[in-house]
Amino acid sequence: MEFPTAMLGVALGTVLLPSLAKANTEGNTAEYSALLNWGVRLTFLLALPAAVGLAVLANPMIATLFHNGHFRAEDIHTSAMPLMAYSAGLLGIIMVKTLAPAFYARQEVRTPVNIALGVLVVTQILNQVFVPFIGVAGLALSIGTGACINASLLYVGLRRRGIFVPEPGWWPFFLRLLVAVTVLGLVCYAGAAQVDWIAMKAHAIMRAVLLLLIIGAGAIAYFAVLFALGFRVADFKRMGH
Repeated sequence: MEFPTAMLGVALGTVLLPSLAKANTEGNTAEYSALLNWGVRLTFLLALPAAVGLAVLANPMIATLFHNGHFRAEDIHTSAMPLMAYSAGLLGIIMVKTLAPAFYARQEVRTPVNIALGVLVVTQILNQVFVPFIGVAGLALSIGTGACINASLLYVGLRRRGIFVPEPGWWPFFLRLLVAVTVLGLVCYAGAAQVDWIAMKAHAIMRAVLLLLIIGAGAIAYFAVLFALGFRVADFKRMGH
């Protein structure tokens, strides 16, 4: 869960902040909004397939990484449940790191901090709801749900201030993205179903290779569908001038 968060969320937030600060200093509201539009689209483009991949391949990943020594076969499913719960909130976790810099660039720290504090309270309440039903996975689901609420409130705050005005084409973007992630999920599910991940405990290297091949096949299928639906790399090479 932390891998896509660091690779995309932290990296994108680090790249966006100076560009947003520059646009804010120059009073270029159009460029400011365009940068946010670019960042949010890129987040959806990369975080959504990562979330689907984590959910579908949770058991194979846990088996490949940890099913050794005293880690039992029944522990795989138990450990995969929190990972699947985290995947449900991965988009929100990464989106927070994309949207929060929009406030920091304007030297407006109070709003994201207040939202984060409120979400912290909500997360603790959700723990009381989820944990009795799904155990430790409830903790992960609470954190993910809280992150989605956090991201939603940040988005609403930006829209109300007129800082972020989404550019046209979001609905066609979502529809094409939905088709691509569906194909990715089916490819990963079909590939994972062909392997007995528990029985391959004695063949750790082969198990890891098969997992990487399935992940690679899913990634190729995802980007191939996007390309077929009209997505081009040049469409996302958008940064401040």
